[in-house]
Amino acid sequence: MSTKRLKELYYITHVNNIPSILRRGILSHAQVAAEKIDYTRVYDEGIVQNRKSILTPGGKSLWEFANVYFQPRNPMLYRVKHEKSVDNIVVLAVKADILNRSDIFISTGNAANYATEILLREEGMKRLPEMKKYINKTWWTEEMGTKRKIMAECLVPDRIPPEMIQSVYVANHTVAETVKQHIGRRKLSIIPEPNMFFLPSRQIRLTPNLSIVEGDMFFSGMQTLTISVNTVGVMGKGLASRAKYQFPDAYVVYQDVCRNKILKMGKPYLYKRESSFDYQLADQPSSLSHINRETWFLLFPTKRHWREKSDIQGIEHGLQWIRDNYKQEGITSLAVPALGCGLGQLKWKDVGPLMCRYLNLDIPIRIHLPLEEKLPQNLLSREFLIK
Repeated sequence: MSTKRLKELYYITHVNNIPSILRRGILSHAQVAAEKIDYTRVYDEGIVQNRKSILTPGGKSLWEFANVYFQPRNPMLYRVKHEKSVDNIVVLAVKADILNRSDIFISTGNAANYATEILLREEGMKRLPEMKKYINKTWWTEEMGTKRKIMAECLVPDRIPPEMIQSVYVANHTVAETVKQHIGRRKLSIIPEPNMFFLPSRQIRLTPNLSIVEGDMFFSGMQTLTISVNTVGVMGKGLASRAKYQFPDAYVVYQDVCRNKILKMGKPYLYKRESSFDYQLADQPSSLSHINRETWFLLFPTKRHWREKSDIQGIEHGLQWIRDNYKQEGITSLAVPALGCGLGQLKWKDVGPLMCRYLNLDIPIRIHLPLEEKLPQNLLSREFLIK
């Protein structure tokens, strides 16, 4: 695989470490210890100690390598975001030319994981096209092995020179201003990229509790996630298809309530799963102090059969159910897609005001805008949506 197809690799660090990195480069843990460098940690100490005992094919410890990721939006960044806040975290982009060095290693996943292979450069470059389908995923699971695989690394002996750093990704413009102060006259691109940090790319607050957002609903942080479904038990496309593979337990429950005729138009089904989404997504989740302890799924029928168009009257009845039952069911926050839009062929101009009429409640609610439509600003205004 040619490095021309890769533009950059990524290093996750605390914003306070930027001045030191721009002077010395990205260092291995062994170099940091040898030079007695004071720095702000973002990694889990247990993981780092584990890396110390793992050897590369050349017999050196992972401790002696600076490591960069092929995909920054990974389980480590998810954990760090929760522990340190996105206002303290940056992702440094390293030129893909680093892959031209003959002394590097490439890992097929998290290098500290027993299932990962650590490959010499030549073999690693051959395997990159195969690895790409995992590296480029937007989500991962422990069961499918993608949680490990998405954390594939390039291991560079001792240090990555500072001149190899070409840009800095940040979560918002506030962090960008902090980075500007740290880099001084150094010419580096500073790129706000909220999606990389699991944040909405856009959020419009309509009321104190109700917002419309552009972004990945599954990373919304809401207690309850709404999945639009049909009533015949088929999760074929869209959000439902993703839920089927990312949360197979939810798919089993969905098929069961369809088979037993429990799920009906106008009557969503609330699956109160006991495991946490945060626990599934973060590396070393036991270290998280503010983990979301539960992630529930609201299976919301928008059509009877998957071949049909969505039924806006049935959707309204389902929204009425949410309004009338959310308190007694224990829903404390809710993320909802644009019900019936996209594959369901309904339009936001009809669905948006309807959803806002029923979901302007006293708990945090995020309505996720349809990706299939480019919406004009007037259809996103409070005046249009809240009537």
